Amino acid sequence: MVTREEVIERTKKIIRDCVPDAFDAELTEDTILNAQGNVDSMGYILVLTKLEGAFGVTLPETEWDTLRTLGDVADAVMRRLPEE
Repeated sequence: MVTREEVIERTKKIIRDCVPDAFDAELTEDTILNAQGNVDSMGYILVLTKLEGAFGVTLPETEWDTLRTLGDVADAVMRRLPEE
C-alpha cells in the first residue's frame, strides 16, 4: 500500500522534473504550489497529469483549483488510490 509520505516524495520528484526552476527552497507540505513557486498553469497541469499516471488515479479538473499546497495534492491522490 502506498503511504502518504511516498505520495509526497514522488510528487516532489515530479515537480522537480516537470518544473525544475519553480522552487529554490525545499518543498514542504505547506508549500503553495502556484504562489510560492514559479509554476504557471501549464506546469501545474503537467504535474497533475504526471501524478495521475504515476499513481493510476484521476484528479477531476473541478478540484484542481482547490489543490493549493503539496499537502492538498497528496491528500487528493490518497483519496483516490485503490484500496488494497
